[in-house]
Amino acid sequence: MSVQQNEKVTRVTIPKLQERARSGEKLVMLTCYDASFARISEEAGVDMLLVGDSLGMVVQGQDSTLAVTVAETEYHVRCVVRGSQRAIVIADMPFGSFQESPAQAFHNSARMIAAGAHMVKLEGGATMTETTRFLVERGIPVCAHIGLTPQSVNTLGGYRVQGKQEDAAAKLVADAKALESAGAAIILMEAMPAAVAKRVTESLAVPTIGIGAGPDVSGQVLVNYDILDIFPGRKARFVKNFLEGAPSVKAAIEAYVKAVKDKTYPGPEHSF
Repeated sequence: MSVQQNEKVTRVTIPKLQERARSGEKLVMLTCYDASFARISEEAGVDMLLVGDSLGMVVQGQDSTLAVTVAETEYHVRCVVRGSQRAIVIADMPFGSFQESPAQAFHNSARMIAAGAHMVKLEGGATMTETTRFLVERGIPVCAHIGLTPQSVNTLGGYRVQGKQEDAAAKLVADAKALESAGAAIILMEAMPAAVAKRVTESLAVPTIGIGAGPDVSGQVLVNYDILDIFPGRKARFVKNFLEGAPSVKAAIEAYVKAVKDKTYPGPEHSF
């Protein structure tokens, strides 16, 4: 057996990702719901695989993410973990699975970690500070999610860009700082003006991941069905079809990774 065959494959760690972000390298996250996509995504260079509650829309055909359950997410986490070896797997905590109390959040997050996830993602601003701290102190890494939070779509009145006004922008900065202080390892920012996302990023020491948040963040995330132009629904402004002109699905994912790493995506046309 060759040395190469004996070589142990290790996963990227959260501290290593943070170190790479501090050095100026752009990080790449992509949603993933099964083993096959997990394998080709990490082979294409994706750093983080997000088992997003977007599965409710792109896999299940729901009209929002709100119907996704803990058991369904846990199932998809197991699938993705089986198909991956290097990428960090992040479990998106479903609506109603963490908002009630820190203890509820720990109980459900522990199920995701037991299923193989390396981090959980919680939607919400400063209201999630206590919960974030509770989880981190008990060994569960947290990716915070601010800006447009799809689980609050009924409260927000739709999928609207957040932080357009100065008071709203200042609140996003304050939310991000509070969540970082509580121990969040990554801050994901969705659908906000690029200038606001830049302001948030510059106020933090931890990496920021943007989706519709412009180019001045630590990295990007998109839904894999969107970059492959599979999802038949209305496309958001920040979506780009990377399968166009690519000879294969893997080549399309490689094109997405390259565009993020060399900073050609997102362009002005993908930003608010």
